[in-house]
Amino acid sequence: MARLLLLLPAAGYANQDFIAAAARLDIELVACADYCPQLALGWGLPPLMSVPFDRPDAALPRVRKALKQPVDAVLAVDDHGQPLAARLRAALGLPGNLPEAVAKLTDKLQFRRLQQALGLRCPAFVEAEGDASAALALGFPLVVKARGLNASRGVVRVDDAEQLVRALKQVERIQARAKRDKQGLLVERFIPGVEAALDGVLVDGVLQVLAVFDKPDPLDGPYFEETLFVTPSRLPAATQREFAEAVERACVAAGVTEGMVHAEARINDGGVWLLEIAPRGIGGLCGRVLASTLGMDAAEIVLRHAVGLPLPSRPNGGAAGVMMIPIPAHGIFHGIDGLDVARAVPGVTGVDITVQPGQLVAPPPEGAAYLGFLFSRAATPDRAEAILREAHAALTVHIQPLIEP
Repeated sequence: MARLLLLLPAAGYANQDFIAAAARLDIELVACADYCPQLALGWGLPPLMSVPFDRPDAALPRVRKALKQPVDAVLAVDDHGQPLAARLRAALGLPGNLPEAVAKLTDKLQFRRLQQALGLRCPAFVEAEGDASAALALGFPLVVKARGLNASRGVVRVDDAEQLVRALKQVERIQARAKRDKQGLLVERFIPGVEAALDGVLVDGVLQVLAVFDKPDPLDGPYFEETLFVTPSRLPAATQREFAEAVERACVAAGVTEGMVHAEARINDGGVWLLEIAPRGIGGLCGRVLASTLGMDAAEIVLRHAVGLPLPSRPNGGAAGVMMIPIPAHGIFHGIDGLDVARAVPGVTGVDITVQPGQLVAPPPEGAAYLGFLFSRAATPDRAEAILREAHAALTVHIQPLIEP
């Protein structure tokens, strides 16, 4: 039986998906939780220990000391644990992407520099630390980004100098709350166009595309909350090939040659512009959508690759989609009406609400969570998208707005 060390975020959406996939594959999991071991009790999997994922230098020796038996692989469920997982693999002499390679993808500034060096399409950009002068020279519209955050957190479009100054302060505050305040900020020219996403798995530097997703809702700012992912993509085949080739080239150049990756891109008349690549599968519960097209979800694919089991060969036909239910306001969540109506929409394959009544919620750029996820399956991507929109229209979200001081 393979034995795998899994870094689990305290409140990660996909924790249970990884645990269930490991049970199906007869993989023994050794759990390491981020700070909150009491939360792990609900997973049915006792944690090895709780360590600070955001302080790898402190966490690394504690995990190594606690490991009583060897493990065959080290994986992290989400972005937050990726740097520590890479450090652990290197320290334990296990195969996988090295820490410096992971950093070139997860740090937005390093990734832009990598694109620039490779000659890939890349917006003009500067590093900024609260000073707007260098960014002003780029011209508007611009996007201010926190270098190490994900899920549209700390990403703001600005159209003039006044907005730029405000956004720099806002994103600095968001980044500091996430304990990334020493990284600085990235400011770049806004890229017009439609967005698409790609999930694939790298084996010895060769990318096998698992899915290309359309993101049919416009993402023009000022904030960039993602909603719909639909596969197979309706983009031209040549555009999808260009997207995949750019992803493979960037990953190999960074030194990321193994494991699942999730890439985002803008597509316009100029071609494909990579926005970012994460050395993991699609986030949240969205990885479940692959079960409709490939027969296994993203968590299972990640685990299969890690222990050398066969990967899915090709899509099984049809289309599927997922909607990350957006948060309409910053406040206290009280519930959602219409869930039974949404579940009854023909073609809906799942409705999962992931927040609890009484929980404080916020949309991007402050928040990085969603109210839940809707899933669909249909004969065509147009129909898969329409099903999601119909199910979402049945929902009424109740949020008590915060009272501003």
